[in-house]
Amino acid sequence: MTIERLHISERMSRIVKHNGVVYLSGQVPKDATTDISDQTATMLDKVDALLLEAGSSREHLLSVTIFLKTMNDFAAMNAVWDAWVPEGHAPARTCVEGAMARNELLVEIAVTAAVK
Repeated sequence: MTIERLHISERMSRIVKHNGVVYLSGQVPKDATTDISDQTATMLDKVDALLLEAGSSREHLLSVTIFLKTMNDFAAMNAVWDAWVPEGHAPARTCVEGAMARNELLVEIAVTAAVK
């Protein structure tokens, strides 16, 4: 069994591939000074790029966990999410409120997807 790790640091790998499954480390927005809609959009842009690099796509999402700083942002985050997920390809999803690594972050996502 081969495990492929990409963008490895001392603490983590941004992408891990194993048995036809892609695991992405938690992704946060590019610019944490913006509102929840912009943070969600830029975070999902990063997910798109990593999935492409790993040989996957949004159509192959299996499971997603979304972390929100506050559930007050749930509706605004979902508006961006709903436009991003291709119709008929919604993954198993969990969304929870939690403390962020940096105070200005409003959202983070962890993704598991199948390789194309």
